[in-house]
Amino acid sequence: MTLSPRQVRVIGIGTGSPAHVTGQAVEAMRECDVFLVADKGEVKDELVAVRRAICEELLDEGSFRIVEVPDPERGPDAERDKAAYRSGVDAWHAARADRYAEIIEALPEGETVGFLVWGDPAFYDSTIRIVDAIRTRIPLDVRVVAGISAIQVLAAEHRIVLNGIGQPVHVTTGRRLLDEWSPQLGTVVVMLDGHLTCRELVSRDPGIVIHWGAYLGLPQQVLRSGRLADVIDEIARLRAGLREEHGWVMDTYALTVPSAPPRA
Repeated sequence: MTLSPRQVRVIGIGTGSPAHVTGQAVEAMRECDVFLVADKGEVKDELVAVRRAICEELLDEGSFRIVEVPDPERGPDAERDKAAYRSGVDAWHAARADRYAEIIEALPEGETVGFLVWGDPAFYDSTIRIVDAIRTRIPLDVRVVAGISAIQVLAAEHRIVLNGIGQPVHVTTGRRLLDEWSPQLGTVVVMLDGHLTCRELVSRDPGIVIHWGAYLGLPQQVLRSGRLADVIDEIARLRAGLREEHGWVMDTYALTVPSAPPRA
């Protein structure tokens, strides 16, 4: 007997506010019987709590279950070279896929599984890759729903347009920033930079402007902007204090180089 594929929904839920959840995302959430959520330990309990609060606000009571899945240990990325970093991430994804697959296989037949993705599943999130890995073991019918990303919230909260007229936007990570950055890239949006690598760009161009935000969409949201050379020390102190206070911090920033004024 061949079982029907398990229905899976990968749903972008924005960056913490129920107001970020689109109507399409709510419809997809209502289709789900159980949501699998990564348990990353006590310091990140708030991320699970926010997902739970969003479900409780938008869904009928008793219509869903949340299963917390202990997240596999991940190595010290900052200390790895590119090859070791990639192999470490691949191993972490494989371990995650194994844990999720075991739970999915044990669920009652016909239940739909949901993954609530912070921001948008397309931007620096592993859920789609992990679900693809699970599909090699279990037949799945997967639907992905877009969400509001940290990139969009950062721009909106700072009231900026990311691209100059006819210009590009470059999205990268702190790990790659120093190798890639150039004024010709246009606005550079940086994610996953726990070390504020942008500090090292001050000597290359003191005119760089930064728009930075932490906990975007959450009640504790914090924003700072200005010339990178003028505000980077304040941002670094603020970020360290927020991490100590909350036990975790998620932040994103955009770097721009103001255009030279037109000649008279």
